[in-house]
Amino acid sequence: MSSEGVVVDEAIRAAWDSYRVLEKRTSAKERQEAQLRVQAAVGVYGREEVSRGTVFLVGVLTGYLIAEQSGGEDRLDPLSDLIPAVIRRLPGFEMADPAQVPMVTGVLMAAAMGMDAVAWRDRFGQIPPEEALVHSFVLWLLADLFDSLIGQPGSIDRMMRETFDSMATERR
Repeated sequence: MSSEGVVVDEAIRAAWDSYRVLEKRTSAKERQEAQLRVQAAVGVYGREEVSRGTVFLVGVLTGYLIAEQSGGEDRLDPLSDLIPAVIRRLPGFEMADPAQVPMVTGVLMAAAMGMDAVAWRDRFGQIPPEEALVHSFVLWLLADLFDSLIGQPGSIDRMMRETFDSMATERR
């Protein structure tokens, strides 16, 4: 595991690729490429680090949604709107283990309070596979919520891929 709150860049990218695997708008070819990148990252950095990458992105998107909505009359209140909206939709994922809801809710709460979601989650030890899967569903729900709020399906995916592409360019 990386030092507290720090996640390997490639694990974060793989976490986003996990979102792309779940996203229906992802073409079959892109889905297969995303799955291969996830498998490669898990092979190099481990499932745990990719899971931490997902927690990182949940924290980022939660913070982004809160920041984007601040100041407007229709803004999302993290505690009465955002977190309950996400948690209520989890049962729609057949493979979402209800026993993992308290931990993923804690991650969302930590992010909503401006805390480092990864550092908060790290305090409880390794992320079991059942919990990691639910964090992936939460990431998808947050991305879907973002796209819905701005009325542009796929916009968060484009933004995230542009960010990853610019990071790759900077490293060269």
